[in-house]
Amino acid sequence: MNRRDCLALLGMTAALPTAVLAQQPNATRRLGVLSVIAGDEVIGQARLAEALATHGWKEQDNLKVDWRSGAGDRARIAQLADELIALKPDVLLALGTPSVEELRQRTTTIPIVFAVVTDPVSQGFVKNLAHPGGNITGFTDYDGPLAGKWLEMLTQVTPRVSRVFVVYNPATAPFAPLMLRTVEEAARTLHVTVEAAPVHDAAAIAALAARKEGGLLVLPDFFTMANRVQLLAAISEAHLPAVFWSRTFVDEGGLMSYSTDSAEQLRRAASYIDRILKGAQAADLPVQNPTKFELAINLRTARAIGVTLAPGLIALANDVIE
Repeated sequence: MNRRDCLALLGMTAALPTAVLAQQPNATRRLGVLSVIAGDEVIGQARLAEALATHGWKEQDNLKVDWRSGAGDRARIAQLADELIALKPDVLLALGTPSVEELRQRTTTIPIVFAVVTDPVSQGFVKNLAHPGGNITGFTDYDGPLAGKWLEMLTQVTPRVSRVFVVYNPATAPFAPLMLRTVEEAARTLHVTVEAAPVHDAAAIAALAARKEGGLLVLPDFFTMANRVQLLAAISEAHLPAVFWSRTFVDEGGLMSYSTDSAEQLRRAASYIDRILKGAQAADLPVQNPTKFELAINLRTARAIGVTLAPGLIALANDVIE
């Protein structure tokens, strides 16, 4: 082979599409991860590594993982999105709605797999669940009846809860109006009054302690997860029953949660990352709704705030903290 032929071959290799490069066993691929909160919360870095390893992708071997965490700060998330795009990863994993929003503004070509995202169709991330189109697909953390289920749980608290404040940060939970509509529809049937209680910062969270009647419904929102210490302290001070979107809150003193299984979301996201690295197109991979839910109850907290829960609700719990 002469020098001209060698140069031509090198040029052809550089132009190979992702699907062909994926077939080269010794090629190291690159995954960029953008999380709204710290890497050990909800979906942890160690769990992601384990999930990817089941598909044969291992750091220090054939995969480089660049993880960025925004700590609930929208401006910081935007900055980190720029950093990840500059690294030119083969695929991106977006954890939480703000991560998807920032990444999609910066690329229409790099495949994006999302997890823990609410209603991607209404938010404009995908065309529809079955055929997402474009470069984005993934796994939702919410289906329609879930918000009504949270409200129903609060009606199974004694003393009776007749007023519920719905907590979320509009900046990090732009989907909140959709969920509020579902909660309000359920409220009419359950004979409960619902009121939005947006929180934008630590001061707004602390102000929740001044509420001395009713209950709290904390919507899926990575801002509340990142600020859960302050949130749980304010709720404890108010002695109000509350239901949360993640069992992490219950493990740390919250009353109860009904949530998707984050470990399952992680495993499923890893499977899509694997398929894309092996040549699949994001547009051809359907967006999937959650299939597993878990109910967690903290009876220590119930006793501390002076409420009791219906025996039927406790019987349904996957985990009860005594």
